[in-house]
Amino acid sequence: MSDARPALTVMNDDENAFREAIREFAEGEIKPLVSKMDEDAQIEPSLIQKFFEMGLMGIESPESYGGTGGSFTMACLAVEELGLVDGSCSVLVDVQNTLVTNAFLRWGSDAQKKKYLPQLAREKVASYALSESASGSDAFAMRLKAEDKGSHFVLNGHKLWITNAFEAGVFLVFANTDFTKGYKGITGFIVERGFPGFKIGKKEDKLGIRASSTCELLFENCQVPKENVIGEIGKGYKIAIETLNEGRIGIGAQMLGISQGAYEATLNYIKTREQFGKSISSFQSVQFQLSEMRCLLETTRLHVYNAARLKDSGQDFVKQAAMAKLVASRNAEKICSLAVDLFGGNGFTREYPVEKFFRDCKVGQIYEGTSNMQLQTIAKMELG
Repeated sequence: MSDARPALTVMNDDENAFREAIREFAEGEIKPLVSKMDEDAQIEPSLIQKFFEMGLMGIESPESYGGTGGSFTMACLAVEELGLVDGSCSVLVDVQNTLVTNAFLRWGSDAQKKKYLPQLAREKVASYALSESASGSDAFAMRLKAEDKGSHFVLNGHKLWITNAFEAGVFLVFANTDFTKGYKGITGFIVERGFPGFKIGKKEDKLGIRASSTCELLFENCQVPKENVIGEIGKGYKIAIETLNEGRIGIGAQMLGISQGAYEATLNYIKTREQFGKSISSFQSVQFQLSEMRCLLETTRLHVYNAARLKDSGQDFVKQAAMAKLVASRNAEKICSLAVDLFGGNGFTREYPVEKFFRDCKVGQIYEGTSNMQLQTIAKMELG
C-alpha cells in the first residue's frame, strides 16, 4: 500500500488558479510598462490600484477584513509571478504581505486589526521601517528615540533604505523607548503618513528595482498615539526578528521570480538566435549553460516552497527561511549572469530584458538580512 504524496512544487487547484491569474495580469498589464517604470524610477500608480482590486495587497488577511483569506504560500506565489515580469512590483507586494500584514495579523490588537487591515487590503500601501544609517545588519543599534508623553509617544530621529516609503500611507516603525535597556527598549509603532512631525525624505537612486521606492524617513517630534503601539512596549525586537524570518521567504520568492523570468527569456532567445547557420541552442556549450540555469532555478524553487509550506503548517521554518533567501539570491545572480552571457552583446543592452533582471537580482543578497547574516543564522541553528 503506497503513501503517495504530491511533489513539493505541485500546487492545489486554488493555488494554480491564483498563480495563472497573476501571470496573465503581469504579462498583460505590467510588462508593457516595465521599461518606462525603470527609467522613471517609479511604479505606475494605476498598477498599484489594480493590485488592490485583484486582492494582492491582503492575501493572508481574513475576508472579514477585506482580504483574500489565502495562505502564506499563496502570497509567495504572487511575489514570484510578479517578479517574473518586474522585481519592483514584486517587492512592493512582498513587503505589504509578508512583513506588514503578517505583523498586524500576529501582534496587532483587535482594534488595530479592525482599523488597519481593511485599509491595507483595499487602499493603502504599507512600509516596514527598521533600518537606519548605523543599523543595517546590526538592526538593534537603531537610534530612533521614542519618548513616553503620557497620552502619546514622541519620535525623533530618522530611518534609511525604507522600501515602499514613497507610496505608503501606513508605516510599521521601530524605535527605542529606553536606551538603557538596549534592544529590550525597542518598540513597534504604527505611524500614519499624515502624523505631525513625520516626513518622507530623500528617495534613493538605485542600481536595480529602480521603480520600487527606497526612501529616508524623518521624525521631528512626531506624535504617535498610545493605541498605535503594536504588541508590547519593549517587545519590538521580537516582532522585528520574527517578521523578518517570514519576510526572507518572500525575498526568496522574489528572487525565484526574477530567475524564472531570466530563464524563460533566455530559453526563447537561444531557440531563435542563429550563428554559423543554425540556432545557438544546438550548440552543446549553450545547452550545458541552459542546463546549469535550470538546475539552479529548481534548487531555488524547492528551498522557497519548502520554507513557505513549513510556515503555513505551523512548523519551525527559521533555518529554512534563511537557507531559502541565501540560495535564492545567490542562484539568481548566477542565473541572470548566464542569461546575459547567452544573449551576448544583446544581453548588455536595454533593448532586451536580461540586463534588468541582472540589475534587479543583486539586492536579494543585501536587504532583509545580508547573505552573511543568513549564513550566521544557519550556523547558529546547526550548532545549537
